Amino acid sequence: MKILVTGGTGFVGKVVVERLLARGHSIRVLARGTRPAPGGTCETVQGSILRPESLPAACREVDAVVHLVGIISEVGDQTFERVHTEGTRNMLHAAQLAGIRRFIHMSALGTRPEAVARYHRSKWEAEVAVRASGLDWTIFRPSLIYGPGDGFVGLFARMAEWSPVLPVIGTGQSRVQPVAVEDVGHCFASAPTTPASVGRTFDLCGPRSYPFDRVIRMILEATGRHRGVVHLPLPIARLQARILESVFPRILDQAPPLNRDQIQMLEEDNVGDPVPASEVFGFVPRSFEDGLARLFGRA
Repeated sequence: MKILVTGGTGFVGKVVVERLLARGHSIRVLARGTRPAPGGTCETVQGSILRPESLPAACREVDAVVHLVGIISEVGDQTFERVHTEGTRNMLHAAQLAGIRRFIHMSALGTRPEAVARYHRSKWEAEVAVRASGLDWTIFRPSLIYGPGDGFVGLFARMAEWSPVLPVIGTGQSRVQPVAVEDVGHCFASAPTTPASVGRTFDLCGPRSYPFDRVIRMILEATGRHRGVVHLPLPIARLQARILESVFPRILDQAPPLNRDQIQMLEEDNVGDPVPASEVFGFVPRSFEDGLARLFGRA
């Protein structure tokens, strides 16, 4: 198949593209900048899901779209509503005009219509658009994704190299269900040729959930470092996030490393059911313990 991948140069996108290539598909990557697409055999097309006029060329002679574009923090015109909702609608419209039938969409675990976090609400509106598109869609809702080059496990591992303590916002008792990026890549790469996945929404998560506090301690154990874990009260964390939201976009023109939306999401459990995806796509989700051991060379 000829498959267009949006977000193909990102952390998850690189793995998805590699898995699609391994299955013999021809890959075209939609890219805003000059960052090279993974895999030397990929075709790169300049464009953006926020520039609808750039999408017809990207969709020409394509059989399926794998839509991965997403942000976890806002800067400039890159807002949750614009990127997740408006951008998805633009991509769906372009696929419809090009006669593309298959559409694979990345959402997020915790997405729902009355979510507290704007991130989750914008993802929900995107899901609504996908379901109403009339295309042969599949939606994936990953939990916390980890792997080489991620922005979570790797971040805390690097912090542990120099900091005597690691921060945890709030009580750290909200539960998460980390999923290996390799498992996410497997499902996305399998979906275009898996008829049983059409018209279905799948949670992508590991086999077990853990309190956030425990996740941080597991990272420390996997890296062989002994550090304290300090719980940051929510009011202080929100104030810090408000300051970062003001400073980073205006002064550094960068997304802040922490925002209030993320804090709201950290107050909720982020868990799901891995069984349907495991059954349809024929894999056993990797445990977080095994994933950490492999990531840090202790397997």
